[in-house]
Amino acid sequence: MTFLTGIRDLSVFVVEPSAAQSQFIAAQLKSAGVMLTKVFKDGTSALKAMHEHLPDVVVSSMHLPDMTGGDLVARMRGSEETRNIAFILISSETNPHYLEPVRQNGSSAILGKPFTLAQLKQALATSLDFLKPDSGKIEAGDDIDLETIRVLLVDDSRTARAFMRRVLENLGIRNFAEAENGKQAAGLIQQHYFDLVVTDYNMPEMDGRELTEYIRTQSWQSTVPILMVSSESNQSRLAAVEQAGVSGVCDKPFEPAVVRKLLAKMLKAD
Repeated sequence: MTFLTGIRDLSVFVVEPSAAQSQFIAAQLKSAGVMLTKVFKDGTSALKAMHEHLPDVVVSSMHLPDMTGGDLVARMRGSEETRNIAFILISSETNPHYLEPVRQNGSSAILGKPFTLAQLKQALATSLDFLKPDSGKIEAGDDIDLETIRVLLVDDSRTARAFMRRVLENLGIRNFAEAENGKQAAGLIQQHYFDLVVTDYNMPEMDGRELTEYIRTQSWQSTVPILMVSSESNQSRLAAVEQAGVSGVCDKPFEPAVVRKLLAKMLKAD
């Protein structure tokens, strides 16, 4: 990967079986400022090329001849060599069966069809945030010593935890503990002090809402800030989460700019 200062520095692989669609996406990327783009018709050829030359960003459609976009990003995250490449999905797909693996495996953005140039630029800016370490300071939080903050990451997906950790590390946070579900997290919270809990909503054994209720009503760390990260769209469930006492809710994909603002608000309040 190159030394990145802006969108113009990004190297992008486009994975799209339709020649017309790939030409359109490549043209939009050029309009957004991307100078280096390569096009692939299937996931297999794109993955092979990644091992020869690492791009900064992969822009893929959902339905490829040999795999789905979810399969592609999962295989990228499963390899030490390609796991830190940013991933943007462009698709008209709305079925959670296909979208959830993309969210869980750490995408920078999911763009519906048709998308605007402004939306594409925002997705590229989010990818740049993911790829380029920040100055180590959270907006409006210059007095917060991020290197001393202890963060508990809770998600049943190891890949999702790794993605969240990368985003937080880019902001300057260094101390992490991890749990696969709310039950494990509750045990860690009983034994160790944390400055922040970042948790998924949907998990086995004890979900994010139940974990939040446990922390607020039974834990000796009842005031610890809790950031809920979720692809949940059911408004009644989200309302129940907020009522349980979360400090902030962030959608999947986990956007660095949104996280930065939420953390600044939560940690300053703390």
